[in-house]
Amino acid sequence: MSVPADTLTGMALNTSAEAPLPVGEVSRLIGGWIDRLGAVWVEGQITQLSRRPGAGVVFLTLRDPSYDISISVTCFRQVFDTVADVVSEGARVVVQAKPEWYAPRGQLSLRATEIRPVGVGELLARLEQLKKSLAAEGLFAPERKKALPFLPQLIGLVCGRASAAERDVLENARHRWPAVRFEVRNVAVQGVHAVPQVVQAVKELDETEGVDVIIVARGGGSVEDLLPFSDEQLVRVVAECRTPVVSAIGHEPDNPLLDYVADLRASTPTDAAKKVVPDVGEEYERVRLLRDRARRCVRAFVEREERGLAQALARPSIEDPHRMVDERADHVAALLDRGRRTLGHLLDRADSELTHTHARVVALSPAATLKRGYAVLQKADGHVVRAPDEVTAAESLRARVAEGEFTVRVDAGDA
Repeated sequence: MSVPADTLTGMALNTSAEAPLPVGEVSRLIGGWIDRLGAVWVEGQITQLSRRPGAGVVFLTLRDPSYDISISVTCFRQVFDTVADVVSEGARVVVQAKPEWYAPRGQLSLRATEIRPVGVGELLARLEQLKKSLAAEGLFAPERKKALPFLPQLIGLVCGRASAAERDVLENARHRWPAVRFEVRNVAVQGVHAVPQVVQAVKELDETEGVDVIIVARGGGSVEDLLPFSDEQLVRVVAECRTPVVSAIGHEPDNPLLDYVADLRASTPTDAAKKVVPDVGEEYERVRLLRDRARRCVRAFVEREERGLAQALARPSIEDPHRMVDERADHVAALLDRGRRTLGHLLDRADSELTHTHARVVALSPAATLKRGYAVLQKADGHVVRAPDEVTAAESLRARVAEGEFTVRVDAGDA
């Protein structure tokens, strides 16, 4: 039956709590809408495969590896027989199918008319295209990678349950540093459940308080086995992690996309333990070497300073501080004596010259002249009389002699 889309809309608009649609009618309308869809090509991973002997129909469950979504697929036996030798559970396939609605149970399924296995070459080509796309977004850029802590106290480990990868990481890490602690999340590491479980485990560990680094580990395997670790959803979740992530998937030649987005790529799970956890013996040895080096440096410094101090103490000025003074004492005494003699000669000569000068001054002084009987006449104003016309009659003059002075008067006849 073909039901126009506007019929569904009209029915929905015309329903109410008082006038509901019967379940059968709703199922019939949904089936009519699905019947209008044409055939589509669908890619997925086979999770369940049922081939009952004698049955003409094969039942499969096709799952999206990146999401928790599955859909039932049916096909005639002759359609599946063409790929039965190369397709099994876990294989990736591309099917051409038409959606079908089973009204009695309200179930959607796909009726496959052709099944094609996805080859390794095609998978690798798709991965290379996805790698280029993610690299263009900058998810693999070196500058966005975070440095690992020197000594992580708590390590998050995502790995398969009781796997060799888990054993390698735990044993090697604890052998290198016995005090290290782990927060382990056991997940499926291949198959349809791998991607959602690994994504959930990484998210939980990134949000766990105290986790310093996360290791995602898995042993080697085929390209198909390692496909979950090239899933775009997982790559983006790891890129958004605040905690440093170490990828330890497969062996040295294996390079899933997780290796490129992780903050550190380890070639094997054992290598991851070595790169994440320092070796206690090596660190002890490094500390010992550094301590010895420091001791040698300090000893060399002290010895160098001791030699410098010894050289300084050996200098004459330090060894015998008074020696220089003693050596200069005689020279200073000689200079002092010479200075004294020179000064004495100068003083004696000056004294002699002063005596002679004094004698001449005394001999030539007015007092000496007065002692020889001479007198000096001075007017009242102290002016010395040198000529007779300088005085007047009856003028009083002062006469100064060697032993004193007295007053004289000028006679009229003398004036």
